[in-house]
Amino acid sequence: MRDEVYRIAGEALRNAFRHADAQHIEMEIRYDERQLRLRLRDDGKGIDPKVLSDDRNEGHYGLRGMRERAKLLGGKLTVWSEQDSGTKVELVIPAAHVYTPSPGLRRSWLAERFFRQ
Repeated sequence: MRDEVYRIAGEALRNAFRHADAQHIEMEIRYDERQLRLRLRDDGKGIDPKVLSDDRNEGHYGLRGMRERAKLLGGKLTVWSEQDSGTKVELVIPAAHVYTPSPGLRRSWLAERFFRQ
């Protein structure tokens, strides 16, 4: 799981560096009781809508690979982009697919009450 998330993040970063001509790139990784979320934003030139919408576009395998990896992880990859307005990539994986419960680790009564799965 860790390696696949790492590969998705790496591909998103490579795309931002290679293709976006971005001045700023921001990455955020958050995890909580419900999900793991990875976001990458850049202020680059954006992705051509044809490339963004067509997973079979010859020569453009990065987005397709990222989406396939996300699906195999039980998650979802979403990409928003507009010409000259940058790109945002978000990977969300539900906690049930990401986290392994630790044996012997008890949750507090508060967590049990508010974070039931």
